[in-house]
Amino acid sequence: MCRGPTAAMEFAVVGWPDEGVALRLDYRAFAYAGKFVVGAPGKAVLRTKDGSPAVSDWVPAEPLPRTVDPGAFDRDVFAAVLFSPDRTDPTCCRLRYVTVHRARRGEGLGPTVVDRLVPRLADREYETVRIAVNNPFAYEALYKSGFAYDGERTGIAELELSRPIDAPSSLHGDVERYRAGLDRFRERDPTGTVRTFLDGREGGKPPTVGDGTADDRPR
Repeated sequence: MCRGPTAAMEFAVVGWPDEGVALRLDYRAFAYAGKFVVGAPGKAVLRTKDGSPAVSDWVPAEPLPRTVDPGAFDRDVFAAVLFSPDRTDPTCCRLRYVTVHRARRGEGLGPTVVDRLVPRLADREYETVRIAVNNPFAYEALYKSGFAYDGERTGIAELELSRPIDAPSSLHGDVERYRAGLDRFRERDPTGTVRTFLDGREGGKPPTVGDGTADDRPR
């Protein structure tokens, strides 16, 4: 899949919770694109500095329906994250979804957008950040941003990770806890790329904080 030319990036909070800002992401390029249309959650992005397309020569695998206007999409976005206050703890902010353009996955943009958002949340007097993940790729990426597995699950298939707002989790270096989270994904008897990913981390240690940050990270 084509990556497209590299464009200069910037980080931006495009809307805080309850400001009603929507992002219209191309569902062919971004997982969870429909979630970003809802106005209530906060939204932060990595985007091009000049508003140009993030991946100008990316060719999607399927055409848009005739009823969808391609000009309505926010095409300058590399990666995005949704966030909102925890319903039971106003000092905790929950990251709801982290998504990266399909052509730019594997470059550290997911951890980068999270890394840039967390200090902004401190300005809003949050004390902790939490996220629930349903796959080992997100699990690994959030570890690179200083999160650690709490040992708790949300619903049937999601593992809870958290960190203080001003430092990596004190549990980040706990090798057994890290492996226990990966074991939860193995219990689902995965196949394909998920199985390969998990097999490659058998007996491994938590990734170093910052390992996932993109080389062209915005400041």
